[in-house]
Amino acid sequence: MRDFIINNINNAETIKLSIVIINYTVALIAAFFIMFTYKITYTGTAYSRKFNLTLGTITIVTTMIMSIISNNIALSLGMVGALSIIRYRTAIKDVRDASYIFWAIAVGIGCGVSQYALIGVGSIVIFLFMLMTKQSLMDERNLLIIQGSLEAQNNIEAVVENHFGGKAHKIIKNLSKESCEIIYTIQERVIVKSDEKNLIDISQRLMKIEGVERVNLVEQTDDISR
Repeated sequence: MRDFIINNINNAETIKLSIVIINYTVALIAAFFIMFTYKITYTGTAYSRKFNLTLGTITIVTTMIMSIISNNIALSLGMVGALSIIRYRTAIKDVRDASYIFWAIAVGIGCGVSQYALIGVGSIVIFLFMLMTKQSLMDERNLLIIQGSLEAQNNIEAVVENHFGGKAHKIIKNLSKESCEIIYTIQERVIVKSDEKNLIDISQRLMKIEGVERVNLVEQTDDISR
């Protein structure tokens, strides 16, 4: 048993140059495909070309690592030990970016062990999934925050109800003896369609009401259950 383990550790097969070239070629194509998918499906306001380039780099680097350790048990064990002490402290701005990182790593692993069919089918499935869910991600909600005098309360509610046709959901209503604050949550597409239909922006329309002091329209970036 001891001799078997020693032989498997010491006898490392050399990968053919043609296979290495094919692996890196597929990894390069897959890297550009991942970068293209990220670019067309990104829905935030802070798109980073550097992060997108990093996704492609991760794919190629992972392919290199897998090519090195795939035929050598000793290197595999050493790599596991080396990677276990590395700590990455770069914060991810969007939790959805983590899925692209895992995708890039998975493709790199597949390229390193020459699993081209699995990489192709899996990448197409992920691409279609990202496209189908893009609209739901884009349809994010906005918070409409109105502050004004207590006397303007009824007029504010009437204007919001009329402007959005009842599609604005009131979530907070704070009243004092002299002022009021009302907060609505509204889908992005509803705001766009309503502004076009009424030929005026909701903020401008609310500011015309006597007693309204401030109107804020803020993107709601966190998923909050209602």
